[in-house]
Amino acid sequence: MNINRILETCLYVNDLHVAEQFYKKILGVEPFSRVEHRHVFFRCGPSMLLLFNPLETAKAVGDVPTHGAHGPGHIAFAISPDQVADCREHLRKNGVLIETEITWPSGGQSIYFRDPAGNSLEFATTQVWE
Repeated sequence: MNINRILETCLYVNDLHVAEQFYKKILGVEPFSRVEHRHVFFRCGPSMLLLFNPLETAKAVGDVPTHGAHGPGHIAFAISPDQVADCREHLRKNGVLIETEITWPSGGQSIYFRDPAGNSLEFATTQVWE
């Protein structure tokens, strides 16, 4: 067995509408699929970002198993080193509080911030994992 990459990842949010507006405005992603009160999905490069209402994913729907989490999750979005300053300025310009910035021993850089549901989001250069 050889896993190629992560195809999709998800976060859980308490207000899909607010989350959708935040992800569109701050990350510039457009919805791929939406089911009112249950989820909104975004294409994120070659992967999918799924935002779920945890109260709804706890209910069975067809053959899809129930799932969900409560409390903040985390996801990192890859950026290039030349995008760090622009991402920082974009967050500040849009009133998004930067929790911390880290330059890792590998030379990678991370900018941490939160979405409206409290999920920990990160802009990170790929050097973080090199």
